[in-house]
Amino acid sequence: MSDDNESSSSFPIGKTAQEMGLSYVPKCYIMPPSQRPSLNSEFAKVPVINLGDTNDIVNDPLVERSIIIHDIANACRRNGFFQVINHGISQSILDGALSAAFGFFELPNEDKEKFMSNDVYKPVRYGTGLKDGEDKVQFWRVFLKHYANPLNDWIKLWPQNPQDYREKMGKYAEEIQKLAIKIMGMITEGLGLGPTYQSKNVKDGMNVIAVNCYPPCPQPSLALGLPPHSDYSILTITLQSSIGLQILDTQDNEWRGVQNLHGSLQVHVGDHLEVLSNGLYESVVHRVTLNSHKTRFSVSSLHSLGMDEKMKTAEELVDDEHPKRYKESSFSDFLKFLHENDIGQGRSFLMTLKKN
Repeated sequence: MSDDNESSSSFPIGKTAQEMGLSYVPKCYIMPPSQRPSLNSEFAKVPVINLGDTNDIVNDPLVERSIIIHDIANACRRNGFFQVINHGISQSILDGALSAAFGFFELPNEDKEKFMSNDVYKPVRYGTGLKDGEDKVQFWRVFLKHYANPLNDWIKLWPQNPQDYREKMGKYAEEIQKLAIKIMGMITEGLGLGPTYQSKNVKDGMNVIAVNCYPPCPQPSLALGLPPHSDYSILTITLQSSIGLQILDTQDNEWRGVQNLHGSLQVHVGDHLEVLSNGLYESVVHRVTLNSHKTRFSVSSLHSLGMDEKMKTAEELVDDEHPKRYKESSFSDFLKFLHENDIGQGRSFLMTLKKN
């Protein structure tokens, strides 16, 4: 490792170690020994749910749907995470989204710098850390975040380069919004709330797409792409180019990797679904590990209610034996929390929502 002065300092946005491709890991990226990743961890036993079965008319479609709803409920209850296949989004659209991500991060710096900002309230921003310039520990990631629902309201603010970015990522955003509504209906039906509970609110709500780039890291056992956290969202749906995501298995408190199944999408239970379910479904804690040989891309869509619309616990899930455990909150409440806190140091939005 280099003894250069840079190794102990914080890198400014746009000039980070991962962007410059340094051949060593500077001190400000090195995780404490107890938090360093195990890159040889076994894969998690993650349910893979075939959503195409709901369209299978060979068997009774109502029976098939009830089985899928049951499987999703079990996955949400077990570890707040599952993968879906035959989800209705074509492979060409998935490949297009990853191609758009690759194309953006391959642009010259002057094109990306147009979107560079540390302001968490901006609807489109490029950055390199949780809070660039302020993080006590930095993470080996570059990202582009932009709002995506309603698409016509936001797409005109997205990057115009690469020339096909808006077309490819826009198609993905449209399809992922439909899928989120479909999955949400199955989740609320599994909770006994019915398939249309909150469906209109999700349809009209926020979708924040986080396009992530994790360049090769010279010593991946020392650093992380993202620290342990849960998402503020109701649901997060993620497309990844290769392995790197790890989830915390709450049964034994061990980190386990998530396999990358071709054509699959990963579904995370977020904080606001934990609130809605009164803790029946807990948001999944996850982190991102690195590798030394290739760049990893992911496209995560974080679905929530409208900017100022409060998510609250379903009254049907509250009684004398199960009192309400969470406070109400909105996406704008999360942005305020993010603006005021360093989540890289373990500050959790979810903890602020728990009563007592």
